[in-house]
Amino acid sequence: MNQNWLVTAFFFTLLLVILYGAFLVLSPFLTAITWAAILAILVYPLYLRLLRLLRGRATVAALMIIAASALIVIVPGVELAWFLSQEAVALVKTVRFLVSEEGIAEWTQRPWMQEVLRWWSLVSFRLVDFKIDWKELTVQGAQASSSFLVSQVAGIAQNILVFAVKFAITLFTLFFFLRDGAEFCARARRLLPMDREHQERLFKNIVNGVTAVVHGCLLVAMIQGLLAGSAYWLFGVPYAVLWGVVTAFAALLPVGGTAMVTIPASLYLFLQGDVVKGSLLLAWSLGVVVTVDNVLKPIFIGPRIKLPMFFLFFGILGGLAVFGPLGLILGPVLFALLAALLDLYVEEYGTAK
Repeated sequence: MNQNWLVTAFFFTLLLVILYGAFLVLSPFLTAITWAAILAILVYPLYLRLLRLLRGRATVAALMIIAASALIVIVPGVELAWFLSQEAVALVKTVRFLVSEEGIAEWTQRPWMQEVLRWWSLVSFRLVDFKIDWKELTVQGAQASSSFLVSQVAGIAQNILVFAVKFAITLFTLFFFLRDGAEFCARARRLLPMDREHQERLFKNIVNGVTAVVHGCLLVAMIQGLLAGSAYWLFGVPYAVLWGVVTAFAALLPVGGTAMVTIPASLYLFLQGDVVKGSLLLAWSLGVVVTVDNVLKPIFIGPRIKLPMFFLFFGILGGLAVFGPLGLILGPVLFALLAALLDLYVEEYGTAK
C-alpha cells in the first residue's frame, strides 16, 4: 500500500513538474497558439470541405487554408496599415497646429468660440481666486494629447515586426491544428474522466462559444465600423477611414462602445457650424449603429453560448482586463465552459428532484 502510494505520488509530482516546464517553454508563444486554436475552430468546417474535395489529402488542404488566410490578412492589412499611418500622421499634424498659437488664434476668431469664451468668462470669474489658469491648462492638455498620439503612432510602427513574427507563428501552428486537429481532440478526450456524451457536450460548448463570440463581437464591430466610417465620409468628418477603424475597435468594448467616437464626431460637426450634418450623424449613430449592436449580438451570441447578458458583459470586460485582446473571446468562452460543467455536475451529483 505504501509503495503504491509513493509510486503514485512520484508520478503525479513528476508530471506536474514537467507540465510546468512545458508551460514555461511555451509561454512566449501562448498568445499565438491560442489565436491559432481559435482560427482552427472557425475555419475547420471549410477545411473539412476541402479535405473531401481533395480526397483526403490533409496536408494540401491545410496549406490551402493557410495560404488563403495569409492573403486575406496580409494584402488588405498592408494597404490598410499604410493608409491609416498616413491618416494618423495627418491627424497628428492637425492637432499640433490646433494647439499652436496660430491655431488657437484662428479658432478664437470664430463667432461661436467667442460666444463660448464670453460665457466662460462669466461663469469662471470666481475661479481666479484659486489662481488657476484654465487656458494654460487647456493648452497643456491638448499638447499632451498630441504627444500621446505621436508616441502611439511610433509604437505601432515599432511593433509591426513583432506582429509579423507572431502572425507567422500563428499560421504555422494553425497548419498543424488543421491537419492533426482530429487526433489532438481524440487524445484530449481520452484524458477527460467523463463519458463520451459529456465529452462531446464539453467540446461542443467550446466550439459554440468561440464561434458565437467571434460572430457576435468581431463581425458586428466590423459592421458598425463600416456604417460609422461611411457616415463620417458622407458628412465630411476628417480622416473618416481612421475614425471608422477606431469606431470598430470601440464597438468591442462593453462600456461606451461606438458612442465614444460617434458622439465626439457629431460634436465636431456642430462646432464647425454644420448643425444639419451633426444632427444627421448623431441620429445615424444612435439610431442605426447602436441598434445594429443591440439586434445582431443577441442573434449571434444568445442561442449558441446560452449565457445571461450579465455574465456575457463581465466576461468580455474582465477578459479584456486579464487577457488583453484575447480576453474578448476567452472571457465569455470560460463562462460558457463553467456553465456547461455546472450543468454536468447537477446532472451527475445534484440531489434536488
